[in-house]
Amino acid sequence: MKPFRAFRIHEIDRRIVARFDELTLDDLGPGDVVIRVEYSGINYKDALAATGAGRILRRYPLVGGIDLAGVVVGSSDPRYTSGQHVLVTGCGLSETHDGGYAEYARLKGEWVIPLPPGMSTMDVMKLGTAGFTAALAIHRMEHNGQAPARGPVVVTGATGGVGSIAINMLAGRGYEVVAVSGKPEADEYLRDLGASRVLRRQEIDFGSRPMERILWAGAIDNVGGEMLTWLTRTVDLWGNIASIGLAGGADLNTTVMPFILRGVNLLGINSSATLRETRLVVWNRIGTDLRPGKLDRICTKVVPFAELPAQFDDYLKGRVTGRTIVKIA
Repeated sequence: MKPFRAFRIHEIDRRIVARFDELTLDDLGPGDVVIRVEYSGINYKDALAATGAGRILRRYPLVGGIDLAGVVVGSSDPRYTSGQHVLVTGCGLSETHDGGYAEYARLKGEWVIPLPPGMSTMDVMKLGTAGFTAALAIHRMEHNGQAPARGPVVVTGATGGVGSIAINMLAGRGYEVVAVSGKPEADEYLRDLGASRVLRRQEIDFGSRPMERILWAGAIDNVGGEMLTWLTRTVDLWGNIASIGLAGGADLNTTVMPFILRGVNLLGINSSATLRETRLVVWNRIGTDLRPGKLDRICTKVVPFAELPAQFDDYLKGRVTGRTIVKIA
């Protein structure tokens, strides 16, 4: 195989340097499936890793990108054959193992997932880790009894990739969805995805009591901090809160009272370390009952591989709505 292009993250003199390098398969980490990458995605985590704004990588150098989809070109794992279209999200990509920002990837077969029926490599990367995380949150909430008849579900950080997809998935399942956003210009976008109304983040009265007036049957939180604390105070009896992000802070200033007196369930969503059996179930649901109906509205930007580095600043400054994907080959 000829050398191929990869966007690799280095640590040089205690500084993070990300650049395009020419690699061979021998430069990649171990694995039993070789994939020719067709598409990857951009996530906030990718921007943190590539710029050094967050310490994401556990070792250096590594190929960036926590998502990929492409076609198998070689496999010693009997579950996969050459020509098969597959995807990988999370699983330590761009943390402990080379990721998806390369023309070829070599990965463990345990991480690899066949594409859901009727979906292309572009489709699954329009979703990527963000879509899988949103679907996993809904899957776990419904496993704990969440249902449309129980009342409205609120989604915070609504204009991001996870929030946008969660709104559209929930609406498709028949839920009444309320979006929380600090971007007035995105109201029409959020309603088009299925939000029945939009709350302005800056206008929320977070309260101070351990339990405030009940507002929600459940919640998907992409913010953390004060926002998550407010949700614990305002979710109804036996409601579920899926906790995904912490852009608003890692502190949770609550008491045990909502969990004991209202039976609220706080569900931590770690999509990167999800067991393969659950991944298969959730991706199957993404291809069926959780398939977003407005995917082309959520992902409106496809950039060529060469333009990848120019995208990260917008993610760090909160200027991105929805999803952007990268055409690798």
